[in-house]
Amino acid sequence: MEIRSLRYFLAVAREENMTKAAEILHVTQPTLSKTMRSLEEELGKKLFTRHSFSISLTEEGMLLRDRAEDLITMADKIEKEFLSLDDITGGELFFGLAESRQIRYLAREIRRMKSIYPALNYHVTSGDTEQVTEKLDKGLLDFAVLCDTPDARKYDYIPFPEPDVWGLVMPQDAPLAKKETITVDDLVGLPLFTSEQSWEKDIARWCGERIRDLHLEGSFRLAYNASVFVKEGLGYQLTFAGLIETSAESGLVFRPLSPKLETRLFLIWNKYQTFTPIAEKFLNEAKKHFAADRQQGFLS
Repeated sequence: MEIRSLRYFLAVAREENMTKAAEILHVTQPTLSKTMRSLEEELGKKLFTRHSFSISLTEEGMLLRDRAEDLITMADKIEKEFLSLDDITGGELFFGLAESRQIRYLAREIRRMKSIYPALNYHVTSGDTEQVTEKLDKGLLDFAVLCDTPDARKYDYIPFPEPDVWGLVMPQDAPLAKKETITVDDLVGLPLFTSEQSWEKDIARWCGERIRDLHLEGSFRLAYNASVFVKEGLGYQLTFAGLIETSAESGLVFRPLSPKLETRLFLIWNKYQTFTPIAEKFLNEAKKHFAADRQQGFLS
């Protein structure tokens, strides 16, 4: 199975039209159709359902699309890595990021690297622990950022300079907005929003057996989406400080939990990973600056 055939397949799947896909790929329609038939014969499965003016993917086609996207991403990453081996001015970096205000430390490090290596290109995808570690395990990422303790059997890691602090986001006119901190008792009976991962780990760690008294109204992987529901009066959001806008104009407020709940962020990479030159340089600089920032935090 050739990478070129998979690129052709993805174009057809995206356009749902053989003629449009051929135009984008700068090949003739007969050539593209022949390549798709050969791919179906090679796999022994029908990949497309052909209609009068369009085509759609079969279940087997949908499976190939998901696998092909990973393979093409990996092929492109390998090509870029080899092209950058002798490029002392830059290269390619691939990150998978959790949501956190502490990402500013990573952005700061990338900015430093860009000032030294102007040809540096970086690529960012976001998601929860499951999503970003899956891509890291497949070799699609150089680094991932987790709001979760990494598996030391699989990953090496460094902690971010400071932790995230948990609290409750709510409308400004909510009765609890008058309080300085929020306790477990305050949350009983409220419709709550957070991610499933956070509910099962961070919130459960904070309130222990009292988790049974709390109600998860809806789970969100993206904090912003949850805040929209809060604005509509559908519930209250458990999230990190600084992640949601809570200015006077926003209509929302943030109150920290009591007792204080913190979550540490980690920059992780696969054990025994072979880095490109730019990834190696980035990691060395991140280790140095993260340690200095952490020490500064202890002293202040």
